[in-house]
Amino acid sequence: MQAAIDVGSNTVRLLLGHLENGRVVPHRYHRAITRLGGGATAEKGLAPAAVERTLFALEAMAAIVSETGVSRCRAVGTEALRRAVNGGAFAELVRSRTGIFLEIIDGEEEARLSALGVLADLDPRPESCLIFDLGGGSTEFILWQDGKVLFQKSYPLGIVSLCEQWPDEAGQKEHIQEILRRLRSDLRDAGEEETVLSEGCRIVGTAGTVTTLAALLLEMTEYDRGRINNLHLPRKDLLPLLDHLSELSPQQREDLPGMEKGRGDLIVPGLLSVLAILDTFHRNELVAIDSGLLEGVLLSAAGEQGEAIDIP
Repeated sequence: MQAAIDVGSNTVRLLLGHLENGRVVPHRYHRAITRLGGGATAEKGLAPAAVERTLFALEAMAAIVSETGVSRCRAVGTEALRRAVNGGAFAELVRSRTGIFLEIIDGEEEARLSALGVLADLDPRPESCLIFDLGGGSTEFILWQDGKVLFQKSYPLGIVSLCEQWPDEAGQKEHIQEILRRLRSDLRDAGEEETVLSEGCRIVGTAGTVTTLAALLLEMTEYDRGRINNLHLPRKDLLPLLDHLSELSPQQREDLPGMEKGRGDLIVPGLLSVLAILDTFHRNELVAIDSGLLEGVLLSAAGEQGEAIDIP
């Protein structure tokens, strides 16, 4: 049994699982929305209240890991910790309070691990796909084709930062478009823009916003990742969902079947981002995948130990 922990800008997640024939067999998931990136400033870094919320969640996860007796635990921190002036100090605090060694990974590594997790569960696998991992502080884009990663990069597009830095929808849309223009330019410079625009390239989304949108469309009363994986989310269904969500307060949104508690104020900026990605690449739908960074962490560990991984 192995464990993977993801300390994100919005959510802290734990996966307990083992590897079988190069694939992840999950045993248990645990998650907590702690908003580690919430209230962070360039001068002071992570907010004390956010630090304490996250440490509390990590202490609970450390207890689960200890009780389970896992053979290996890898914990990774992402954009909120990359950006914060006290990110390193937070990692030290985590180690002293929980015994967990928290590795702050760069955007390239986050993109690689996310792609590993997504591709393991993507079925059927298209000839090419643009994967995006829309997080609380950043979004990773990975272009995959015929067993090779052609492009991967992390961008400062996150739903928590969107809410905090641009409280109005117009400002959020402007920032989203600015990031996507940069992405198109980077793809063009890499000679891969036409690959993404080609008819055979699918758009694949992972992380909490995408899986919550899928759960909302299915009106799930109990979350079932098996129904989420490989679900197609048509633009024609997402547009009326945006209209409906925009009419509700954050508190009212959290009463909807499929809505994760604590995500009521984040879902509209997240949906705006998803729709903008579809529009940028002239697509009418995306494929939702629940697997991502956590599963990628376990698969990466398998590769380090010389085990076969059943993905390119």
